[in-house]
Amino acid sequence: MSRVLQVSCPRASQNVVHERLHAAPHEFSLRGPTPANQTLTFRIGLQNNNFAGLEAALYASSTPGSPQYGQHLTREEVSNFMAPSPDAVSQLHAWLATQNITSTSANRAGDWVRVSMTVGQANALFDTTFSTFTHAETGTHVVRTMSYSIPLSLAGHVNFVYPTVHFPVKALGGPAVKKVDRATSSALKARAGSADNSCLSIFNVTCAMDLYGIPWTAVPQTSNRLVVPGFVGEYANEFNLAIFLNTFRPDMNNQTTWTLETIDGGINDQTLSLAGSEANLDTQWTIGVANGVNVTFFSVGPDNIDSVSGFLDLVEVLTYDSEPLTVLSTSYAFNEANLNPTIAQSMCDAYAALTAQGVSIIFSSGDGGVSGGQTQSCTTFQPTFPSTCPYVTSVGATSGVNPEGAAYFSGGGFSNIFARPSYQNTVVPEFLSTIGNIYSGLYSPSGRAFPDVSAAGDAIEIVWQTEYGLVGGTSASTPIFASIIAMINSELMAAGKPPLGFLNNWIYQNPSAFTDITYGSNPGCNQNGFPAGTGWDPVTGFGSPLYDKLRTAAGL
Repeated sequence: MSRVLQVSCPRASQNVVHERLHAAPHEFSLRGPTPANQTLTFRIGLQNNNFAGLEAALYASSTPGSPQYGQHLTREEVSNFMAPSPDAVSQLHAWLATQNITSTSANRAGDWVRVSMTVGQANALFDTTFSTFTHAETGTHVVRTMSYSIPLSLAGHVNFVYPTVHFPVKALGGPAVKKVDRATSSALKARAGSADNSCLSIFNVTCAMDLYGIPWTAVPQTSNRLVVPGFVGEYANEFNLAIFLNTFRPDMNNQTTWTLETIDGGINDQTLSLAGSEANLDTQWTIGVANGVNVTFFSVGPDNIDSVSGFLDLVEVLTYDSEPLTVLSTSYAFNEANLNPTIAQSMCDAYAALTAQGVSIIFSSGDGGVSGGQTQSCTTFQPTFPSTCPYVTSVGATSGVNPEGAAYFSGGGFSNIFARPSYQNTVVPEFLSTIGNIYSGLYSPSGRAFPDVSAAGDAIEIVWQTEYGLVGGTSASTPIFASIIAMINSELMAAGKPPLGFLNNWIYQNPSAFTDITYGSNPGCNQNGFPAGTGWDPVTGFGSPLYDKLRTAAGL
C-alpha cells in the first residue's frame, strides 16, 4: 500500500491533492460509490503551534541533572503547546462553511477536530468520490477514497483527514493460551528466595518477584494510577482475577480489582467464554505485581478490523479528559509499515503530550516470530509502532532464568519513520559497529531503535476461563515492567517526590540498573536477526530490571 503526498499548486484558492492511495489493500474489495445521503464522521489533524517547545520541556523535565527534572507539565501547559494557530482554525472553519458544515474540537488543545457530513458533502468538500469497500475476512463494509484535496492555504496547517485514504488496521495482540495442569505448576513453590529452575517451564508472579527483587508489600498512594487498555473485543474477567490472586497473591484481598472506564462503545462483558487472554494477562499481572497501585482497565470499542481510531481516542482521553495517571501499559502494536506516516507522527506527538504530564508510556515491542498465536512475517526487519515513537518506552522479552536470555520472539529493530532520538546517540552506534554490514539495506540504521528494556515473556502463567494457562510474548513482559515502574512511583510519591514520567532519558543514563542480556537473538525470517550482546541491543534493550538499583537511580 503506497501513498503520495502532494501539496503544491500555483493558485492559493485552488484545491490540491493532500493524500493519494494508489490501490486499496488486497484484503478489501470495491463494492461501488457510497450513497450520497450516508453520514460520515472525520477527524482532521491540525499542525501544532509549538511542538518543539513541548518536546524541549518534556526532555528538560525527564533528564536527570536538568534543573527542571521532575517538573512535569500541567494539562493547560500541554494544551498551549499543542494548540493549532488561530489562522489555521479560522481558515478551516471558513472552508467547512462552504458546505454548511460545522466542527467540534476532539480535544482540549483543539489540534484534532471532528466533523460529520453526508457523503455528498464530503465528495464536494474534498473534491473526490467516496466508495464502499468490503473486508474479505469479516465482510465488514468501510467507506474510503483513493485521494482527497484541501485548499492550498490549508496545506501547511492540516496533517491528515481520517479516515479518507487510511484503510482499517488491526492492532496485533492477544496471545494464545496453553492450558497447564496445576499439579505440575510452580505456583506453590516457596515465596522467598531466588527464582529457580522451576520458573523455566512455568513463570508465575513468585518467579517475577524473586527474579527482579520486587517488594511484596504495598506502599498505597491514592493518586498513583496504572492504566491498561483492552482493544479488539478483549475483556478482563473479575472471576478469573479472583482465582489468580487466591493462587499467586494469597497475601492480597482476592476482591481487589480494577476500575473500569469505557470509550468508543467499550463494554464490561463478564461472560467467561469471552474472557480475553490479553486483557486477563494485563489486569492479573499488573494487579498481582503492583500491590497497592490503582489499576484502571480501559475497554475500547470492539472494532475487530480497525484499532487506529481506538488508539487515537484513548490517548486523547488520557491526555485531556480522564483522571490523572502515572503509567500507561499497552500490549498491542501495529506493523509500522501498515500505518500512514502522518497518522503515526500525529499519534506519536500525542504520546509526547501525555508523557510530558508525568506519565510513563510503556508498549510491547512486538513479537518477531511466532509467539502467543501472533505470526508476523519477517518482523525482525519490520518495525512495530508505537515502539518506534521516541516518546514511549518499548519492552522486549527474555526467556529463562539463571541466566535470562533473549526470547526468540522478542521484537526489535529500527524505525523507518522516526529518526534516532538524542538519548540513543551513544549506544546505538556502538551496537551497529558490532554487526557491521551484515543486514545492510534491510533496516534503517538512523531510525529510532527499540526496545529500550526487557522482562520475562515466556511461559507466563495466567488464569483464563477459570483454568490455568501459559502465554508468551512481549505482551506479557510489558505489564511486568510497567508494574515495577508503578511500584517505584508509589515510593516516590510517598516520599513527596513526583512520579518518573517519561522514562527513556533516565533509563539510558542508568544502564547498570538492568541485567544485561548477552545471548540469544530475534531470528525472524530465515533464521536471520539482530543478536543480543553486551550493552544495549535491538532485542532486549538494556536488559531486565533490578528493582533495588532502579529505586536508587530514582533517588530513593
